[in-house]
Amino acid sequence: MNRLVSTASIVALLSFAPFVPDDPEPVDFQHWEIYLASLTSHGPDGATGTLPHVEVNYGAAPDLQLHVIAPEAFASSYAGPRQFGYGDTELGAKYRFVHEAESYPELGVFPLVEVPTGNSRRGLGTGHTDVFLPLWLQKTVGSWMSYGGGGYWINPGAGNRDYWFVGGLIQNQVTKTLALGAEVYHQTQQTVGGKPSSQVNAGFTWDLTDNYHILASAGPSIRGPRGYQTYAAFQLTFGPEKK
Repeated sequence: MNRLVSTASIVALLSFAPFVPDDPEPVDFQHWEIYLASLTSHGPDGATGTLPHVEVNYGAAPDLQLHVIAPEAFASSYAGPRQFGYGDTELGAKYRFVHEAESYPELGVFPLVEVPTGNSRRGLGTGHTDVFLPLWLQKTVGSWMSYGGGGYWINPGAGNRDYWFVGGLIQNQVTKTLALGAEVYHQTQQTVGGKPSSQVNAGFTWDLTDNYHILASAGPSIRGPRGYQTYAAFQLTFGPEKK
C-alpha cells in the first residue's frame, strides 16, 4: 500500500493522553489508570491508527509507573483496501526522580519499547523493535500547568533513521472538573530522504467523577506532509483510598 502516514508515526504517538508531550508524574502507588482509546493520523494518501487500543498504567512503587498498550490497529490507503488487526505492543516504565518545588520543576524519565507484534506486511506494525528514551519536566503555577521535554527514538529497519522528538504544552484547570490545553511538537526525519514534521493540537480532560474521565485532542500538521491527528479516550482510575 502507498501510505504517506506511516505506522511509525502512530508508534510515536501511542503512549500519551490526550497530548503527545508527556509529563513526569507517575500514577500513584498501587493505583491504576485504564484507557479505552482511539488514535488516528491522517495524511494525503491515507490514514493509520488504533480502533481501539487499551492502555494500562499501574503505580508499582512510589514514583514508579509500569505501562502497557495493546492496540487494535488499522491502516487505509485511498488507493487500496483497509487493513485491520493487532498492532505493535508498547511497554514502558515511568520514573520520577525530582519532585516539583517552588524554584524548580518536576523531572522524570519514561523509556518505551515498541514490540513488533503487528503484521508489518499489512501495514499494522513496523516489523522491528523501536525504543524511545525521553526526559520530561513539569511546572505548575496556580491553575496553570506546563510540561514537556523530548527524547531520542531508536528506529531500526531498512530505510529508517533514528530521530529526535521535542514538544511542550500549556494547560489550564478551567473548573474543578475541566482542563483545557494546547501543544506543539516536532520530530526530525524518520526515514532516509524523509522530512521533519511539526504538529499542533488542542484538547481537554473532563472528570465525570473521581473515577471516570473523558479525554480528547485534535489538530493539524504545520510542517511536513499535510494532515491531521485525533485522539479520544474513556479513562477509568482507581486504587486504595488515601488515609
